[in-house]
Amino acid sequence: MAREHVGHTEIAQFAKEKVNLPKDKADEYRAQASRVKDKVTGYLDEHADFTLKKIQLSGSLAKGTALRTLNDIDMACYISGSDVPKEISALIIYLAEKLRKAFPNMSPDQVQPKTYSVTISFRGSGLDVDVVPILYYGDANWYGCVVSQDNGSLLETCIPRHLEFIRSRKQKQQTHFAQVIRLAKYWVKFMKTERDGFRFKSFMVELIMSKLLDAGTDFSDYPEALQSFFTYLATSNLNELIVFNDYYKTSEVPTFTDPVKIIDPVNPKNNAAGLYTKSQANMIVDASIDAGDAIDAALSATTKEKTIYYWQKVFGSAFQI
Repeated sequence: MAREHVGHTEIAQFAKEKVNLPKDKADEYRAQASRVKDKVTGYLDEHADFTLKKIQLSGSLAKGTALRTLNDIDMACYISGSDVPKEISALIIYLAEKLRKAFPNMSPDQVQPKTYSVTISFRGSGLDVDVVPILYYGDANWYGCVVSQDNGSLLETCIPRHLEFIRSRKQKQQTHFAQVIRLAKYWVKFMKTERDGFRFKSFMVELIMSKLLDAGTDFSDYPEALQSFFTYLATSNLNELIVFNDYYKTSEVPTFTDPVKIIDPVNPKNNAAGLYTKSQANMIVDASIDAGDAIDAALSATTKEKTIYYWQKVFGSAFQI
């Protein structure tokens, strides 16, 4: 049987070698983020009136779902004050100016405003830290308005609760939950090279996996867990409302008319999939059907060569055993 060629153990080894950010790299990146946090925090301690109120690690590195290809660090910076610009481009320039004050030993070109964030470039390590501004209004749970990476609009969010949301689910199935997310994200990355116009953002992958976990899916067998993910996408056609009750009641979710409805677990008014068209959703469903069929074929293939051939339809030519 094909399980003799490729099963959970082989997929786990592939993940270790090709998918996951190595531990030493993850530790290095987190240490760099910690240095940024310490630098800003130290400046805050000396300047109580400084408009930057808090900075913390965010994104896939903070969640433990980063891929090996990660090349920068995401951090969120809370900004408060009457003089803070509300217009996006002005806000980004404002944040860059404040960060330059917090890093006086850096040259100005090492702290560069981008479209929706400010990039701090560390010449010694070669790492970039992308700092996203959050307009903060004093909320005790650290809610604030972030600049959406999708369209540049301001969107209410809560970074600590986003991290807590994923952390609570990782604790239910330690190692496996985050690993299957990384495998799915790797599949998405491969699909973007194979299918023109393919979109499937990581946040949506994480929330769909969270829905499956909450429904009782076992993530401890990676081929089966991936098949559960693809089967859900194929059978639901991404038509189902996905919503969580960690921080609000389902009744607080307004009626959305968008084709795909995956609601932000910290903000009931934010559809994380709101910008996805029906055509884009269909592309995800079609790719999921093909991936599920490939896994079925791989698990029933009688030779190692055929088994690898079918798994490569999911992960690309990098999959080798």
